[in-house]
Amino acid sequence: MFLSAPVWAQDKTAFKVIAAGVEAQAYPAGFILGVRADGSVSKNFSLNLRAGYNFARRGDLGEHMKERGGGPGLSAGARYYLKPGFMGFFLGARIEFWLMDIDWEDRLPNDDIRSGNTDITVFQPLVEGGYTFGLGNGNWAITPKITLGYEINIKTKGEEVGQGAISLLGATFTKRI
Repeated sequence: MFLSAPVWAQDKTAFKVIAAGVEAQAYPAGFILGVRADGSVSKNFSLNLRAGYNFARRGDLGEHMKERGGGPGLSAGARYYLKPGFMGFFLGARIEFWLMDIDWEDRLPNDDIRSGNTDITVFQPLVEGGYTFGLGNGNWAITPKITLGYEINIKTKGEEVGQGAISLLGATFTKRI
C-alpha cells in the first residue's frame, strides 16, 4: 500500500499541481516503500517521481529455492486523469530502476545448502490504474491503485535471480497545498 502526499496550487493563468509524500505497494514477492512528488502538465495530465526501497521476499518464486534482499530505486511516470482536477479515475505509465542485493539459497539432493549473493540492476516498465478520493476539504486525498509490468534484470553480478511479470497493489496518501 502506498502513502503519498500531493501538493496542489492554482493561479489565474495556469493550473499547477505539485505533490509530495510517502507511498507503499505490495506484490506477491515483496513490498515497496517510498516518497513521491507529482507535478501537473495540464488539467488532466501529471508527471511524477519516486524514490524508494524495494524489499524482495521471493521465497521460491525466483531462480533459487529462497531469494531475499532489497535495494533502493527511482521511478518516473505520467498519469492521465479522466476528469480535470486530479480526482477520480486515472491511467498511468512509469519506469523504475532498482539496485538490489539478493541473498539466495538452494537445497542440494544430499540436503546440503548452497548459498550466494547476487547484485542486480532492475528495469521495470509498468502501467497503472486507480482512483483518487478527496478527503476533508479536498486538500487531502487517498489513491488506491493497481500496477502491472515486467521486471527485467539488466545487469547481474552473481548467479541469475528471479525476474518476470509483476503485479502490485498500493495506495498513495496526498496533501494539496
